[in-house]
Amino acid sequence: MLSSVPRVYPLLGLCGGYVLVLLFNPIRLALRDGFRCILRFKRIWLTFVLLGFAYSVFQFATFTPLQRASDLDLGQMAAMGDWHWPRFLEIWRETPLPALEGVAGIFDNATTTYPLSVIAAVLLLCNWRGLHGALLLALRKRFQLWSYLIYFVVLLSALASLFKPIVFWRLPVWSTVLPAAGLLKISASVDAVAFIFEYLFGVYIQVYLVTVCLAWIKGLSFTEEALFQFAVRRFSYVLKWAGIVVLVSTLIVRLPLVLAYFTEVPDVLDYLPLERYVMCGLIILFCSVQVSLVLHNESLRAAFRAHWQFIRRNASRLAWFLLICAVHFFFLTSCDAIVRDAVADRAVGVIIWKLFYVCARGLVTGWLLASWVCLFRQCETGRVNQESWIRY
Repeated sequence: MLSSVPRVYPLLGLCGGYVLVLLFNPIRLALRDGFRCILRFKRIWLTFVLLGFAYSVFQFATFTPLQRASDLDLGQMAAMGDWHWPRFLEIWRETPLPALEGVAGIFDNATTTYPLSVIAAVLLLCNWRGLHGALLLALRKRFQLWSYLIYFVVLLSALASLFKPIVFWRLPVWSTVLPAAGLLKISASVDAVAFIFEYLFGVYIQVYLVTVCLAWIKGLSFTEEALFQFAVRRFSYVLKWAGIVVLVSTLIVRLPLVLAYFTEVPDVLDYLPLERYVMCGLIILFCSVQVSLVLHNESLRAAFRAHWQFIRRNASRLAWFLLICAVHFFFLTSCDAIVRDAVADRAVGVIIWKLFYVCARGLVTGWLLASWVCLFRQCETGRVNQESWIRY
């Protein structure tokens, strides 16, 4: 009997349930305010679209190169009804981990920054808008003698990010004159070091967008250069937490992959999904630490104490927010898996779908990030009068 029910009815039921959840959940005001925020400051979601589009172009150029002009024939889209559209049961195993990483990204780093991280490294080294000097000064104020070590790590990872595309571009040529094993070791090491800058650049973007949301909440006006430098100063407070995330990620994810090039590590790729689950769990477990460090001038220890107070007082609201994030990212990743499987190697279909998917994911990510800042501030009314103002 179920097979005779038109497919449109379950779809209508799903959409109706989705609308009811959005309209009658306990955090609907934060979701509404987050949407109003991204309408006022479109850069919040367009930033994610730009970064996602750049990474999609890189992936397409690397893994789906065009062989001939006929690959761009629009006639490929005429036979969509004849494509093999997989059922959800065929692709569901591909969706939980990307969806969970999308949820965790709201509280840490919501997007992949490569290859635009290469441009960011150039701009940082060139002291664009005074950001290099502002970063060094903020590190000195915040970490004193330790600032030079942190600055060295940031500078080294920025240089590695610059060399990363050169190494991978010239790898096929160098392999003809140098041992392949040695080149793979070098490329893996450069990639691991460049990851630090790519991650920190993503965190800085997150800090900048959170400050934009805060400016909207408080009704503040600002200039672009002042906001960039303000975000650098707030970034210096987030750096300790970001350093912990980088250290844990390096130890349980990056280091085993790099060691596999130097020595035999059995089944190293088999443990990668589990390691990614662990990283997502860590970030979600301490979900309010980053935004607390951005919005308050406090130490990491104080941020941890405030986080557990936030959890105890607002567990139900946080659970609802996590559920809504999970629903949206699960739907996006499911649609992506289904369409990618149906499109297969049709270049035009890949391009059209990627354009739509990147825009949809960027919009959802920007909306949820703004909603998270609004929700955090709404739950924090008891701490507003206890804020320690920015010393620098």
